[in-house]
This record gives sequence, structure tokens and C-alpha cells, in this order.
Amino acid sequence: MAAGRPPSSALWAGAAPALEARVPGMSGLPVRAAAGIVTVTPGFRLADVDPDADGGFDKAEAKAALDVERARIQALQERLYAERRRSLLVVLQAIDTGGKDGTIRAVLQGVNPQGCAVTSFKVPSAEELDHDFLWRYHAKVPGRGMIGVFNRSHYEDVLVVRVKGLVPEEVWRARYDRINDFERLLTASGTTILKFFLHISKAEQKARLEARIEDPEKHWKFDPADLVERKSWDAYQAAFGDALTQCSTPDAPWHVVPANRKWFRNLVVARTVADTLEAMDPRYPEAAKGITDLKVPD
Repeated sequence: MAAGRPPSSALWAGAAPALEARVPGMSGLPVRAAAGIVTVTPGFRLADVDPDADGGFDKAEAKAALDVERARIQALQERLYAERRRSLLVVLQAIDTGGKDGTIRAVLQGVNPQGCAVTSFKVPSAEELDHDFLWRYHAKVPGRGMIGVFNRSHYEDVLVVRVKGLVPEEVWRARYDRINDFERLLTASGTTILKFFLHISKAEQKARLEARIEDPEKHWKFDPADLVERKSWDAYQAAFGDALTQCSTPDAPWHVVPANRKWFRNLVVARTVADTLEAMDPRYPEAAKGITDLKVPD
């Protein structure tokens, strides 16, 4: 670790009062965004966030620090699962090649799979299209004691739907309020929501797409449609910007992660997850009375 940079939440816990001062109503929420992440507040502009930012880390120290954060997540997840009163929902959004899959692998490595569920939302099925746009997402919200991860999420219905013109503007624009209501309901029901937008540059996306083309072992990850989608880069940036500002609320603020450097992305997401779990402070249930006096028969 860099000099003076502690390996736990001690450094970041002090940022909470400042965040609360900027966002009325934030007080009391278990939000601990790691330094280097930008929390969306009034006046935010996505273009102002540097996707190359590294928080002053180098690659080696960031990887070492990631091991510390993983250990914290593993220990806190066990307590959350045992307590079985609340849940954590981690939402990941990014443009194509933004690193959602890699973030999940890096951050949740070693977490007991019994207490964690990852849902990847693809093109809606015929059954899903027969319901309201939030139906399929609500069904996958983590139950008590669980950590749930949405790889893409309910925000697709104000992102790709908007860019591709799949519904009229008055339909997708009204969804911002529905999304905020949905997240408020989840929060009131005991689900803490962490929303991360993994922010990469257009040049970085080009490099990642070229790497997939050049490496035969990555061909399975390459979809020629990604090249078509790349032509809509500006439209997606505008859609992401609106979703971030319209739906960053005291109940579920958005956090923008500079994500050109994968090692930095992994560390700050892991640290934010660990600090949030620590702030939730899950507890093991009380043991049955007299258990310490029991004897195991031979």
C-alpha cells in the first residue's frame, strides 16, 4: 500500500459526512464510496470523469489491496447470510467491453456461492415482454441474507431501449420515476443498493474490441453487433448521463468508476462493497442458550 493509505475502511469512512452534506437525506445510509469513485450529485457531468484515473495507486499495490478487500467481503458476507435479515444488491452498468464480467470475477472471488447470486439480463423473452418492464428484475432481487449482482439491469430500459428507439420517448422518459420508486421500495424492504457505472473511454473500447478479434481464445466474447453499437457511442453516453443524473437518489446513489485501468476498477469496487457491508454491520444470530455446556458423545 502507498504510504499513509490504510488497507481498510478507515480512510474512506471519513468521506461519508461530506457526502451527506452534499446530498440531503443521505444521512444514515450505509454508503461508503471508495476514493477515486465519483458519486453522482446535482451538477454531475459524465464528461468530467477521467476514465484513466488511478487514485494514486500503481498496479502492484492495487492488486495487493484487492486481496484485503476480498477477505473483508468474504467475512462480512458470511455474517450477512447468517443474520438473514437484509440483502445487498450490486448493479453494474457499462457500455460494451466496459468490464462488468471481469469486475464480478475479481470482486467476488472466494465468496460462498450459497450466499451470492449473479443475474445477467439479456434481450427480454416473450414472457418478460408480456409484463411491465420491471417484472423480470423484481423477480431476481436478492432475498434476505443474500448478495445479488445485476450484470446489466433495469436501466437497460432507459438505455438500449432509448438508443435503438424501441419505445417512444414519452414511454422511456417516464421510466426514470418508476425506477426511483422501485429502488425506494427495495431500500424500504431491507435491500441496500450499490450502483456502479464502469466508465471507459472510446479509445479503450476500441483497444478491447481489437484484442478480442486478435485473440482466438476471446472470439467467443466478440459479437459483430458490438461494432454496430459502437457507432452509437455518443447516443449511449447521453443516455448513460441522463440515467445517472435522473436516478441518483438518497436511497440508491450512482457511483461512477474510472474503468480504463482494470486493476483500479476492481479495487475501488471491492473496497466500496466491503465498506458498505461493514456499514450495514450484519451480526451473527444469538446462539441457543446453554450451547457451550453441551458435550458431544463419543
